[in-house]
Amino acid sequence: MKIHQRHAWPLTVEEALPIQQELRKEVITSDQLESVQYVAGVDMGFEDSFSISRAAVAVLSFPDLELKEQAIAKRPTTFPYVPGFLSFREIPAVLDALEKLAIAPDLILCDGQGIAHPRRFGIACHLGVLIDVPTIGVAKSLLVGKHEELPLERGNWQPLVHRHETIGAVLRTRKGVKPVYVSSGHRVSLTTAIDYVMRCTPKYRLPETTRWADKLASNR
Repeated sequence: MKIHQRHAWPLTVEEALPIQQELRKEVITSDQLESVQYVAGVDMGFEDSFSISRAAVAVLSFPDLELKEQAIAKRPTTFPYVPGFLSFREIPAVLDALEKLAIAPDLILCDGQGIAHPRRFGIACHLGVLIDVPTIGVAKSLLVGKHEELPLERGNWQPLVHRHETIGAVLRTRKGVKPVYVSSGHRVSLTTAIDYVMRCTPKYRLPETTRWADKLASNR
């Protein structure tokens, strides 16, 4: 998969903020995706006391969700851990891993936020804009926003609202377990994002894409 470098990677929040604010203008939250034959998951792990970033990408066929390709890339960690700016810490290694792929995914599910972010530019948005591929944020925890009580049955969801704006959905992917937080990343609407997350999550709480990528990133 060919990756075109859009910007240099900053080392501080002060350098990162204007990049985030500028690229945010390019985020598309309507459906601009073709037929989906391959879905991918990306996840991160760290080695040597977080000094080395280990990115993993798993490509699965869709809709049968069979693993077709996987890649791992490592590089020194150069950006600090700062909530709201994790894409600058993680994406450099993710791009290295994506570049190793022979199969270009049609849709990427990111283990993190899309527009459900204080500045509407989580890792799924950043990655989607950089490589111009449809992306969805599927986070394990809430970053910003509030929602109504969520029924326990699988498939139920509630809007996630922040500053009077719907920024995502709190989605129950498995009966009686904690929900996930879904938001548009790039070129995918919220309704479509929910649909694809549910179709990629047939059994467990997390999508199969995330589960495969997590295993690779954690070296398990």
